[in-house]
Amino acid sequence: MSVGMFQMSGDEKISRLKPRFKLWLSLDSDRGGFGIGKWELLDAIDKYGSLSSAVNSLGISYRKAWGDLKESEKFLGFKLIEKHRGGNLHGETVLTEQGKIFLEIFKKFYNDIEKAVDEAFEKYFVNNLLL
Repeated sequence: MSVGMFQMSGDEKISRLKPRFKLWLSLDSDRGGFGIGKWELLDAIDKYGSLSSAVNSLGISYRKAWGDLKESEKFLGFKLIEKHRGGNLHGETVLTEQGKIFLEIFKKFYNDIEKAVDEAFEKYFVNNLLL
């Protein structure tokens, strides 16, 4: 990797290593049913109270988000969101009670996995390579 006119040494590259991973829940297949991307969508809906505002904040299309939500609901077997149309607020989208609980549980699960990955990285790479 070049930085300006200088090459980074192997030690500099190694010291910048960080673990990354993808996590999703699936049913006996490689095709994910629910992962961090869908979690982020639900979190944004909860934050903004609107699917339109949520997709704008995430930079994804409304159509993709709607399809992802319907796919997740089918996969999980319960409703994640409720849409309320009309009125002065021009409608809103809110998480169902089950959606809120699932959102919280998935985030805790993800955080535990992330912590385990960081600890394993520390154990196997940092301690052995003296990063």
